[in-house]
Amino acid sequence: MTKRALIWFKTDLRLTDNEAVVHAISASDEVIPFYCLDERLLQQNDFGFKKIGNYRMKFLLESLADLDRSLREKGSGLIFRIGKPELVIPQIVREFGIQKVYSKKEVATEEKEIVSRVEKALWEQKCVLEEYSTSTLYHAVDLPFGIKDIPDVFTAFRKKVEKETQVRTFFEVPERINSPRIPELNLPALADLGLNDVVSDARATIIFNGGETAAKARLEHYFFMTRSLSNYKETRNGLVGADYSSKFSPWLAQGCISPRWIYYQVKSYEQIHGANESTYWLVFELLWRDYFRFMMKKHGSQLFFKNGFNGLKAVDSEIDRALLEKWINAETGDNFVDANMRELKFTGFMSNRGRQNVASYLIDQLKLDWRLGAAYFEEQLIDYDVSSNWGNWAYLAGVGNDPRGKRVFDTHKQAKEYDPDGKYRSVWGTGSFDMKKGIKELKMD
Repeated sequence: MTKRALIWFKTDLRLTDNEAVVHAISASDEVIPFYCLDERLLQQNDFGFKKIGNYRMKFLLESLADLDRSLREKGSGLIFRIGKPELVIPQIVREFGIQKVYSKKEVATEEKEIVSRVEKALWEQKCVLEEYSTSTLYHAVDLPFGIKDIPDVFTAFRKKVEKETQVRTFFEVPERINSPRIPELNLPALADLGLNDVVSDARATIIFNGGETAAKARLEHYFFMTRSLSNYKETRNGLVGADYSSKFSPWLAQGCISPRWIYYQVKSYEQIHGANESTYWLVFELLWRDYFRFMMKKHGSQLFFKNGFNGLKAVDSEIDRALLEKWINAETGDNFVDANMRELKFTGFMSNRGRQNVASYLIDQLKLDWRLGAAYFEEQLIDYDVSSNWGNWAYLAGVGNDPRGKRVFDTHKQAKEYDPDGKYRSVWGTGSFDMKKGIKELKMD
């Protein structure tokens, strides 16, 4: 009897450093690569926003197309379905005679609930689900403390991890993937999913194309072609341009590239061009990303509560839809906040500095429930990641991991410091943009 396994791809859309893929291939005669677009993503969340918007869906579909191309080069291909995984996966298991399902391990509440339903349905068919941690720089089992004992202050976590834990070696791309015949991939258009087509805004300085191929090209550009990595720490708070920061976040969010693979590319770069504070700082930021994921694992659904998990009470706030719409539509009257919100609206991206300022403005000036901002970001961001998004918003609301308690950003002071010549506000200083005159492609620089 042929041993067949299903590889259930989620936010790990790559072949390089994908442990679930490696184990599935080594333990099976044939594998079936599979992706299920959960129909619930097309619904609204509790705050009235879509769970996925135009920009991220476009990026996701591009990533799936790229994954399919990579799989076919290895002798396989990708099966795509729309539905609820707990219903669709058992059907695929019956159709192909699957004995085991391999997938990425989840940490967030809704995602874990879906996995539990899938596992229950598979158990009824005498099929086993096997999960692997594929999203972090450091593996959870290698940490110098159990998840429940991870410090709620990042610095304490970082110092101990850096001192006592090593980054595991990454997994190479499989040489060959044996599969039965996989039909040609047929992906839906955005309109088929009830979403709007995406036309690139001429003011955008980088176009994010989904997929592992584009992710590796971006790293090659940022590291080895421009050597921008050597100046990362000095430029990372920038607002204008393609290379003030790595901009790896969309590819990390969909798992088109792994933090572990990036880490070893940093080490290769350091051997050629030398190590400095900037090369360290990029790894430092990857560790922050790890930390929010481990915090999600530790605190679970508390990260979605208004008062978070640190015992402090969130500032008094309300749900004023009219006021919220002004923030969303860049009509607050604060030109720095409005410029950032305009960039987000028309590109699906915003700098880290911008995110901190617009979040603080919503929380501290508009006195709105911070979860409204987090929920809007969930819909709008091309690089939305559940742990990083909700962890960062809770942090800024003072109910998460900030050891200094509540802090407020002075947006006028921030604008003078980070946009002293007003260039950014000039670029994004108007809400007018003709979608029909938008351009399809822009170069990185």
